[in-house]
Amino acid sequence: MSDTVSAERLVALKREIRQTALTRRRELPDREAPSRVIWQRFLDLPEYAKAETVMLYVDAPDEVRTQPFFSEVKAAGKRVLVPFCQAGELVLFALESLEELSQGHFGILEPRPELRSRADRLVEPGDLELVMAPGVAFDRRGGRIGYGKGYYDRLLRRAPRGARAVAVAFECQIFAEVPMLEHDVFMDKVITENGIYNGRGRRFGPVQK
Repeated sequence: MSDTVSAERLVALKREIRQTALTRRRELPDREAPSRVIWQRFLDLPEYAKAETVMLYVDAPDEVRTQPFFSEVKAAGKRVLVPFCQAGELVLFALESLEELSQGHFGILEPRPELRSRADRLVEPGDLELVMAPGVAFDRRGGRIGYGKGYYDRLLRRAPRGARAVAVAFECQIFAEVPMLEHDVFMDKVITENGIYNGRGRRFGPVQK
């Protein structure tokens, strides 16, 4: 079987797993309590204690909650970055308050348009120390399936070697194995309400046959 055919089959498998994971997550009866457990595990990480600059995502309706915990991270003296989409890439913004957010791409809260041109608020990926990454499906190796746009994979390729990528997800999003293509990035850790899975680290996945 050629590499092209193998890659096509993996893309189809990723699509199938993505749909299954989205359905599982959507059917969860409670996201608040598991989110609190996941967040406590994140706040207890040595990587979090060490980092001065932390990138957090702003949660969409079915995702692990993040907005209730922003103030706690700010109160710890961290510089909090959030991403927004511009020209097909994620741009990093230093957030001071949730009031600086408004609805943007795909209905996700992003920095208000009038703030995005402020040079003092825009941060280069080279400043990243710790990235909290969302996603749709994961495995215990740190394999990740996102929403299909590749935004986080490209961002993590631009982050410093020492930056750590920690995914948060509900346990229902964990699969025995998710397919990883050559452009996909493994997570350093995946945190769920059931525990912490130590991944392969921020490496790129080869096409599997």
